[in-house]
Amino acid sequence: MSALTISGLNKSFGGLHVTRGVDLDVQPGERRLIIGPNGAGKTTLFNLITGELTPDTGSVSLFGQDITKTPSRDRPHLGMARTYQIITLFGKDTIIHNVRLALLGLSPMRWNPWTNLRRDDRFTEAGHKALARVGLSHIADRPLSQTSYGERRRVEIAMALAQEPKVLLLDEPFAGLSIDERRDVHKCLMAIPRDVTIVMIEHNMDVALEFAERITLLHFGEVIVEGNRAEVVNDPRTREVYLGH
Repeated sequence: MSALTISGLNKSFGGLHVTRGVDLDVQPGERRLIIGPNGAGKTTLFNLITGELTPDTGSVSLFGQDITKTPSRDRPHLGMARTYQIITLFGKDTIIHNVRLALLGLSPMRWNPWTNLRRDDRFTEAGHKALARVGLSHIADRPLSQTSYGERRRVEIAMALAQEPKVLLLDEPFAGLSIDERRDVHKCLMAIPRDVTIVMIEHNMDVALEFAERITLLHFGEVIVEGNRAEVVNDPRTREVYLGH
């Protein structure tokens, strides 16, 4: 059974077709890379997968369960988590509190207005465990505003991992990072166990190609090349529309 199956996915905004009949089949434990030039529809595809956008036609299935009409708020409960291209965290709060908020979102306690996250050891312990996975547990009590951009990227990944996903979607996790920060993020991604399937959008091909096992190239919302690293990199269509040579 596939971890993630997309069939005939179409989405238009007025007369602009942003995805055109996209088919995608990702196996459990796979590391899949989605590439394409700007405007190819990569982030739109993620938004369709997570339910933040509704497709015009087509379907999305998670481990054989059709989730096309499942509200986005319910998909994390089914084992799906994501990060975003633009970091949206609470800068005035501490790192650990940002992770506690991610955990609260999956807990029935989110409906309790009297919930005190700082006094609930369960959220704190789980938050520290998630931060340890990305190498940030030692600065858990630091305000997010006092962290580097690379550390914030890792906080976002920790928040996603804290939800114990089966499928993790990463939208440009290396964007804007220095060489050292890319190394740190790459290290924490490589440490994610194989019971988590990862689909990643990324423009930094050096680190992305090292991470990915299969690659899907989008162009104007269509899948034009798909295969392993060697097949995609050596395909003339890849060089024409993406690699530039």
